[in-house]
Amino acid sequence: MTSNVGVQQQKVDVSIILPVYNAEPWLTECLQSVLDQDTAASLELSVFMDACTDNSCEILRSWQPRLEAAGIQVVINGHSNENPKGVGYAKNQAISQSHGQYLCFLDADDVMSKQRIEMQLAATVNRSFTITGCQFNRLPAGSTERYTRWANTIQSNQLTTQIYTAHGPTIIMPTWFCSRETFDRVGSFDESGKGTPEDLLFFLEHLRLGGSVYRVDQCLLMYRYHPAAATNSVSKESIWDIRMKAVEERVLCHWESFTIWNAGKQGRRFYRSLSHSSQKKVVQFCDVDPVKIEKGVYVYEDCKEVPKPRVPIIHFSQAKPPFIICVKMDLTNGNFESNLESLNLKEGEDYTLFS
Repeated sequence: MTSNVGVQQQKVDVSIILPVYNAEPWLTECLQSVLDQDTAASLELSVFMDACTDNSCEILRSWQPRLEAAGIQVVINGHSNENPKGVGYAKNQAISQSHGQYLCFLDADDVMSKQRIEMQLAATVNRSFTITGCQFNRLPAGSTERYTRWANTIQSNQLTTQIYTAHGPTIIMPTWFCSRETFDRVGSFDESGKGTPEDLLFFLEHLRLGGSVYRVDQCLLMYRYHPAAATNSVSKESIWDIRMKAVEERVLCHWESFTIWNAGKQGRRFYRSLSHSSQKKVVQFCDVDPVKIEKGVYVYEDCKEVPKPRVPIIHFSQAKPPFIICVKMDLTNGNFESNLESLNLKEGEDYTLFS
């Protein structure tokens, strides 16, 4: 195991935070992108290896002299326990051993453009308590096409209003760049291990504390898609529960009543997942499906109350805001978006997306 314990390290402008778990197939390309950074800032690469069993350690050891010769300070540590402790733990360790005023997060299977650090540093210096992201492309090309289009094109105000969707953070984790002060103010990543969306939890806490988000509208990262990626280990149920908790605490608590847009499966699931007090605030479902509208009412059959809750179902044009929208965007050839636009509503005030 490579270690820098006892080696005197200097303060630097930017620490690149690189957690590594069995990244042999991609690590060389990733490290080359670190070496290729075109910036006047002083850099450090802080690596923490989380129980690697492949040749990641050897690859890192071979690259360390090249990086140091280019003026990049390198800190490499890790553990060789039988089981990995998870991405959250590895990131926290890499941060705690680093020395930079700013933190640039990088996954071992991704590749930075030459201008990434220079552009994100410039965007962050004068923005206090901010997580800065950037646009990205995916490899293989075309993978997660809807998600990529959403993350790269949502407007700046939507970076804080569309935080409850199934997509996760509006600034994707592999593009994060922030000051150490920002990170310390939030605290640390959750270390529960595999299956925990540590980035989503940190992101929501950052916003709860009054933090800001910003996106550099340049493609500065190649974000690799493959079955072994850590994000694929997170269960949809876990993310659903986190989203529900957040939207109840940060949106619904401010509303006296509201409408659920979608009387179908997702809308009904949202209703059933609400706390009892929030369920009482639901005045109606709305939809465009004539079959659901003709039915006229949703009866919560699994509820133990007598009589069972009955929620009206009406056409969207007759519904009253505010809305929780449980309809997926970009899947109806623009029909849903046109219907929503026809109501002249303001996102973040008159409606919140939960799709």
